[in-house]
Amino acid sequence: MNDKTIQLLKTLPKIDEVLLALEKDGAFEGVSRDIVVEKCRQVVDEMRKDILDSEQGGGKVSAPSSAIKAAQKVHKRLLALHDYSLRRVVNATGIILHTNLGRAPLCGEALKRIIDVSEGYSNLEFNLDKGRRGIRYDHVKEILCCVSGAEDAIIVNNNAAAVLLVLNALSEGKEAIVSRGELIEIGGAFRIPEVMEKSGAILREVGTTNRTHLSDYENAVCGETGLILKVHTSNFKVLGFTDEIGLDQLVELGEKKNIPVMNDLGSGCFVPLDQYGLEKEPTVQEVLKTGVDVVTFSGDKLLGGPQAGIILGKKVVLDTIKKNPLNRALRIDKLTLAALEATMMHYLDLDRAVCDVRVLRSLTEPVAAVKKRADALLSQLEEVSLKEMTFSVVEDHSMAGGGSLPTQEIPTVVIAVNSHSISPSRLERALRKQEVPIIARICEDKVLFDLRTITEEEFVFITDGMKRIAGLL
Repeated sequence: MNDKTIQLLKTLPKIDEVLLALEKDGAFEGVSRDIVVEKCRQVVDEMRKDILDSEQGGGKVSAPSSAIKAAQKVHKRLLALHDYSLRRVVNATGIILHTNLGRAPLCGEALKRIIDVSEGYSNLEFNLDKGRRGIRYDHVKEILCCVSGAEDAIIVNNNAAAVLLVLNALSEGKEAIVSRGELIEIGGAFRIPEVMEKSGAILREVGTTNRTHLSDYENAVCGETGLILKVHTSNFKVLGFTDEIGLDQLVELGEKKNIPVMNDLGSGCFVPLDQYGLEKEPTVQEVLKTGVDVVTFSGDKLLGGPQAGIILGKKVVLDTIKKNPLNRALRIDKLTLAALEATMMHYLDLDRAVCDVRVLRSLTEPVAAVKKRADALLSQLEEVSLKEMTFSVVEDHSMAGGGSLPTQEIPTVVIAVNSHSISPSRLERALRKQEVPIIARICEDKVLFDLRTITEEEFVFITDGMKRIAGLL
């Protein structure tokens, strides 16, 4: 370490000096002294690291900040502690189930139920009829079974947890047979083989990537077989020379060999989407009618509810799963239960669900209705007279997202924003920096607002945001 570096390190501001500067600015309000001291140490440590890094890198070693400048950095970080990190955003991307943006927005009834249940005590695990301890699943079990046709239901915190729990309960230390073409990976590096390994199940691959025959499953069955697993490849399609075995054939094989059959549906749809011009997606009801033992799927994808892993199936099989110790570790909380119960009530009438559950409404909304909304937003944007910005209504395509309907392009209408004074990348970044961030996409050097994922109530966020951005140009 050279003399100049040593000298600079000696001139670093002392923690007491930074604290004194902060006291003069009133930065202690709403934050304990211990937190302030820790933030001061972090800033001074970073200043020390900058000096040492500069010397090691052979660059020019700059003088450290004064106590006042250090206090300003600390003050900024203290203020940031009061800003919510998890925030509402406007999804203008056209990706309906955008995993990074929280997937399915909740319906109004679900939000009301969350507030009602959370602002006081609840009968989460208390049976009001019998006056004794109850089971949390019972709050949604009956309605799930009624809508789906299942005998029993278990709810955990997401579908990955559901798959892990079922595999561990039914096939720990035993082989789980699955087609090689169904060993999928979904977002977040969730891979079926790795989940199976963690569950304690032994992977037994059969068939090839593009073709698997019933004989492949039959030949794999042995005394060590614990489960036959079929995975719905909801996030990709294999086309061409392909062949796969239907779930009904696997159920028949399972019954003959006395082996439980599990179907991981992934997205979990209750509404026949092909009736609305979309790709055919197997519904939960259709799958359960095959006689399959266990079905797993997500609550926050095509169902349109809160994040949850839903396990449906035969009571005798689910009783075994319920006794598994992992079940308690993966259970859901009262807020998720409240939101899921409210969402499922819409499915008592499937036509009502299509209208009231936002994900289904976004997927099935006629493009003419989307265009009407686009024209309304265009009029509002043109009324505010944003300088050097032009807007146009353009036909485009949305996507389902969330690992659902992977090849389905959904006709939509977007508003394309063009400006000579700000680049598309700068405009997109500025939209993200608004009080209510607007997440848009860029295509052909234009920023696009896709109206399939924007409600009329969100127009004000877009118009106000664009006005603020234009005022800074």
